[in-house]
Amino acid sequence: MSQLLINIKLAWESIKTNKLRAFLTLSIIAIGIWALVGILTAADGLKGSITNSFTNIGANSFTIRQSGMGLRRHGSMNDKIGPPIRYEQATLFKEKFNYPAVVSISTMATYNAIVQHESDKTNPNVHLMGVDENYLVINSGEVESGRFFSSNEVKEGANVAVLGPDVVTKIFPANTRIVNEYVQIGTSRYLVIGILKSKGSSMMASADNQVFIPVLNASRNYLGNNNSYTISVAVSNINTINDATEEATSLLHSIRRLRIGQAADFDVRMSDAMANMALENISFVTFAATLIGIITLFGAGIGLMNIMLVLVTERTREIGVSKALGATKGNIRMQFLTEALVICLLGGILGVILGVITGNIISQILKNGFIIPWTWMFAGISFCFLVGVAAGIYPAIKASRLDPIDALRYE
Repeated sequence: MSQLLINIKLAWESIKTNKLRAFLTLSIIAIGIWALVGILTAADGLKGSITNSFTNIGANSFTIRQSGMGLRRHGSMNDKIGPPIRYEQATLFKEKFNYPAVVSISTMATYNAIVQHESDKTNPNVHLMGVDENYLVINSGEVESGRFFSSNEVKEGANVAVLGPDVVTKIFPANTRIVNEYVQIGTSRYLVIGILKSKGSSMMASADNQVFIPVLNASRNYLGNNNSYTISVAVSNINTINDATEEATSLLHSIRRLRIGQAADFDVRMSDAMANMALENISFVTFAATLIGIITLFGAGIGLMNIMLVLVTERTREIGVSKALGATKGNIRMQFLTEALVICLLGGILGVILGVITGNIISQILKNGFIIPWTWMFAGISFCFLVGVAAGIYPAIKASRLDPIDALRYE
């Protein structure tokens, strides 16, 4: 142990003597670990966000949407985009689907709506959605104050709105009455009938920065003929979801007048399947981050090996003196190997710290809590240790094999 401490002390003195070279090598290693740990920590945050998003939907539900518009497996963009699901088709499905289940129709009117109350207005980034009276039932949403849409308001396409809490804080002063006030969205005035309970943000949507209006109202005022509608179905008994899916597929197949044997031109996705596909896509980010980190560390290892070889040449006389005073080949090897390891581990520790901070900044943006990625931290330090050994072993062996007489003569 005492010999190890001596070697570490000698390595530290050597690093201080060659500050610039050591700093450059340490920085390259730190950047590699920073990229590795930072991206992987952020990926863990994204996974948690995805899981939370789809947990809110529930495992007993599925969605029907225009084909080619949902999540693509492995990031493929080759899925053929099918014809949109029209409003008339969606409402007819809702009327004729007799299976014991709750059916909801929804569509995204715009992602950049401006909501105004008197002289106060939001930025043009509010998500305006057209939904029906069952939307919150399927998506596990709640109204904090006021109420949600009635079936009559949905059928009539009334000018009523339910606001997300982020929208409320931007256009209404604190402690003021909000329900039964009017807001301006585009060229239309809407009566506020309810305020949504906060659900936070996720990578899938800004859950609090949105406004709901009746789906027929959205169809009339904001959407063209090419817009597609999403049908969501939630069954009361999860064991019947496969039967419900088959019946829903058959019914929409008939509504869209597809021939017998003709492939469906719409997608039916289970909620948990969508989450699994999203998580599978995130796994490719994890793979890419690992590959980037390994390539960077490989380059850093080559740079470190070159530096150590230069140090062996520069310290040839020192090696000769050490051997003349009784240092063995093993002592010389450990001295140079320890020096390489110290540089790598210092860079690794710095990279881990920066990576955890960066990853958690992204996680906090997603409101997903603080993450301590023990696995990636351990993996990062382990990579650095291996790089240090690989980069230092050859220069250490070369130094230990120097002839002491020739080394003392070296100028």
